[in-house]
Amino acid sequence: FGHNAIVSGFQGQRQWTDFMPNGDFSEAILNSSFDWNGIRAPFMVATENDSLNGVSMLFNYLLTNTAQIFADVRTYWSPDAVENATGWKPEDRGENGFIHLINSGSATLDGAGRQTQEGKPVMKPYWEITEGEVDASLDATTWHPADLGYFRGGGFSSKFVTKGGMPLTMCRINLVRGLGPVLQIAEGWSIDIPEEVHNKLDERTNITWPTTWFVPRVTGEGAFTDVYAVMNNWGSNHGAISYGHIGADLITLASMLRIPVCMHNVDAEKVFRPTAWNSFGMQKEGSDYRACENYGPLY
Repeated sequence: FGHNAIVSGFQGQRQWTDFMPNGDFSEAILNSSFDWNGIRAPFMVATENDSLNGVSMLFNYLLTNTAQIFADVRTYWSPDAVENATGWKPEDRGENGFIHLINSGSATLDGAGRQTQEGKPVMKPYWEITEGEVDASLDATTWHPADLGYFRGGGFSSKFVTKGGMPLTMCRINLVRGLGPVLQIAEGWSIDIPEEVHNKLDERTNITWPTTWFVPRVTGEGAFTDVYAVMNNWGSNHGAISYGHIGADLITLASMLRIPVCMHNVDAEKVFRPTAWNSFGMQKEGSDYRACENYGPLY
């Protein structure tokens, strides 16, 4: 228990939810930029005792002032698998497959993408959100009885589908024994898929949870060879998803804290680290590890 925490979390499964209602409603509302009292700053609330994803949400929030989506990096859907399951072949940004981001509770309702700027879906700092956008976000969200297979104590889970076309950045801190924290970053976009296709794919996981269909920007190399490689190299089944392409800012923040970045798809010309990093070798990611080890943590 605590007060005025900069980031928080909830254990939930299973010590609580086997005999008490789940925390999905509380998590969803606390993470949102509004509640029954009106528009306000969002809280950072992780779930499933994942403190590392909570800190990842905090990093994103401090850089953007926007609410955050906590999600499972649940499923990679290849074009062939989608066509086999639904009869529809992915196209446009999704033509090479996409990732299903979904979790039962701790996704901000802002993540529905019903806030707009110049006619495009966005997630705004709370002071820019209008009452109409709050209503639209709530209208896009439905509340479902908790899946008793996961939550024997019952409760309610939020459900929405994120609008496509939003630039997103997914990140996560992983803790490695003998090394310490490392940061992963994947910039990409939300996409729209036909409703009937969404319904069929959603049934493969859980139809009572919020969904974001995510396509990372691939480079043809390493961890970003293709969409599957991104998921295959992700260090956990959780990610913190922020509006906007903020990977360069995260890299700079990580260097300030001496946290090496093990995976990112940010263009080289956008990366800014202290010039002292140049003394640790010509290969930028390797020099990042050596510099962080040499100068020591500031966290």
